[in-house]
Amino acid sequence: MNTRSCSRRPRLAAALLVAMALPAARARAAGDDPNGAPHVDPTQHFTIDPVVDGVLIVGGFGFAELLSRILSTGEIQPVPPGSPDNLLSIDRAAVTQTIDPNANLYSNIGLYSAYGYAAAESIISGVKYGKRAFLVDAVIYGEAIALTQAFTEATKIGVRRPRPIDYINCEGPATGSCSSTDLQLSFFSGHASTTGAIAATATYLAFVRDGAHDPRPWITLTAGTLLTAFVSYERVRSGEHFPTDVIMGSMAGAAVGVLVPHFHRRAHFHGQELETPSIWIGYAPVSKDAGTFTLGGRF
Repeated sequence: MNTRSCSRRPRLAAALLVAMALPAARARAAGDDPNGAPHVDPTQHFTIDPVVDGVLIVGGFGFAELLSRILSTGEIQPVPPGSPDNLLSIDRAAVTQTIDPNANLYSNIGLYSAYGYAAAESIISGVKYGKRAFLVDAVIYGEAIALTQAFTEATKIGVRRPRPIDYINCEGPATGSCSSTDLQLSFFSGHASTTGAIAATATYLAFVRDGAHDPRPWITLTAGTLLTAFVSYERVRSGEHFPTDVIMGSMAGAAVGVLVPHFHRRAHFHGQELETPSIWIGYAPVSKDAGTFTLGGRF
């Protein structure tokens, strides 16, 4: 199965979903007092901005998709792998193992299960908490995925690490089946990073909305961790990645998956305690043809 072509459809679908969601979300948020910290329903702790989020999502998906297409042309020639003795000890087993021919399929199933969960969870939030919750979740998931994929693709082309299958099948100059640029894109795993980002985002949203005393966030955390581990394991078993590739991918995805919803927290009272976001970005028009962007933070 061509994993690169499979990854394009979710990107385009997510971008389309977010494009429809942003204008309506902004209209709903317009009723909030911009100068105050409202007492909001416990499920409405996040806010979105059509300018900032729109740029990040479209830019992230656009960069990942364009770079993916450039890499698929074969314009960038791969470099033959060196000696397996140069690998870290944790990575050498990926070269000496017997490749599982079904591992690619299993890892794709895991990845698409994560995509399905993000879509289903956004819909469920809309049913439970209202239309605004659906819009917010769709944007947050879309942004986490877009930024993760852009970061992953940029790192791959920057590092250009041979895949384990390179060491197994390719010797000497890269010719024939070893001439694909994709064979230089091992570090780090896009499957692991995307699954990790979705799992981390789902966990963050669950903990904020339901609290640490509710079992749902802990179930989400456990299930997301297990799914990410499963996808990572199958990527190694397929010969597509080294253990360090999937470890780094999972860590990078989890970091983005936590930071994106965290930066969408809005100032509000939770009981008697005021909660405010760590970083906020704003835009204010000053004339017909000009405006100002503001960036603030609390550390």
